[in-house]
Amino acid sequence: MQKALVEERRAGRVPNLLLLLQHPPVITLGVRGGSRSNITASGALLASRGIEVHDTGRGGDVTYHGPGQIVGYPILDLRPDRCDVHRYVRDLEDVMIRVCADYGVAAGRINGLSGAWVGSEKIGAIGVRISRWITSHGFAFNVNTKLDDFQLIVPCGIADRGVTSLQKLTGRALSIEDVEGRITHRFAEVFANM
Repeated sequence: MQKALVEERRAGRVPNLLLLLQHPPVITLGVRGGSRSNITASGALLASRGIEVHDTGRGGDVTYHGPGQIVGYPILDLRPDRCDVHRYVRDLEDVMIRVCADYGVAAGRINGLSGAWVGSEKIGAIGVRISRWITSHGFAFNVNTKLDDFQLIVPCGIADRGVTSLQKLTGRALSIEDVEGRITHRFAEVFANM
């Protein structure tokens, strides 16, 4: 569906879009070499938990997706005024940082690493693809995510950092629909001039 929508966007038949969803438990691999070595669980363990592994066309290394995590797939035409990959990634980080603030969580950036961070723990990962300035793939934001499943991998290939969620930081489970609403609002705010 994402690939078809990218082609529809490229042809101008659909406007800029933001798809928000939750994946069943899955491990995805970016195009960067060596990411398969960052899966620490055996194939048998993954199979016993019903977790599949999929190669993707996005940047970044290995990550986990599952229930309680909101995955955002922006399909945007960055032309003419936003043709800057680094700015695009910073803008996605800004969306997640603002959503964290909406829940009283102070998130930020870590120099040299992408994503949204709370201290040394990542709350939001980014893996994008940009082809002829049309974006796909995007971000994964941990809301009520089962954090134990990240122990099956070296998240994003970063061994010396952790992973967190809004639930862990606020001490309560949050409504996915409410957080999706906050993401939609903040996304529209950050990308208002497109």
